[in-house]
Amino acid sequence: MHPMLNTAIKAARRAGTIINRASLDLERVQVSRKGPKDYVTEVDHAAEEAIIEILHTAYPGHGFLGEETGLRLAQGQGEGEQAEFQWIIDPLDGTTNFIHGVPIYAVSIALAHRGQVTQAVVYDPSRNELFTASRGGGAFLNDRRVRVSGQMRYHDALLGAHVPRSASGSTGTRFENLLSECAAARRLGSTVLDLAYVAAGRLDGFCGYKLKPWDMAAGSLLVVEAGGLVGDFEGEQSWMNTGSVVAAAPKLFPQMLGHLQN
Repeated sequence: MHPMLNTAIKAARRAGTIINRASLDLERVQVSRKGPKDYVTEVDHAAEEAIIEILHTAYPGHGFLGEETGLRLAQGQGEGEQAEFQWIIDPLDGTTNFIHGVPIYAVSIALAHRGQVTQAVVYDPSRNELFTASRGGGAFLNDRRVRVSGQMRYHDALLGAHVPRSASGSTGTRFENLLSECAAARRLGSTVLDLAYVAAGRLDGFCGYKLKPWDMAAGSLLVVEAGGLVGDFEGEQSWMNTGSVVAAAPKLFPQMLGHLQN
């Protein structure tokens, strides 16, 4: 196992311990709003601080991009410059689920080297499921190698989705076309788990809209290393910048794009 991945696993498990401990007494958790329908808790902050502490201690010259703490430049990195190594962190993806006691949330940690994600960890603390990947080394769930599903028929596909709730307007219509033709669609409330589930073959594909880098970084590498495809709504590789992403098994990927573009 790559030493940087091993360190990321240690950080994810530390965050998971914090989350599990807090989940035992949710009434004591302090919740605030970052925006409409966008919650943050003291647990999010504590988990991210724990992750950064472990990673910064091991790699003091690396930069960080965290959902709660924002951008932290690497040593010698100027404003607007790309860090050679940058950790991309979502300490608790699925905060709304967490504060309602719905056990669908996860810790996400990715390492980008010169802009390309090379290491990924997604940890589900409530199920003790650890998804990992190193570029070129495959994707794993608790040390067992995983592959995307072999589904080829779009009408039989189970998709995950993070799309507008309303189907009105041109943007909504394209998602309505996409989701109405598959077997079923699920909105789990945790994009990082959606992508991990695509990698593990539990979901056949995923479509997300208006996402952030920390939502997609780790999960995208998991999908690719599990044999899947990831792209934006035109099938290109600008999804990290646009926040629009499609991830799926190879036979379904072009079918999903076709429904979006129609």
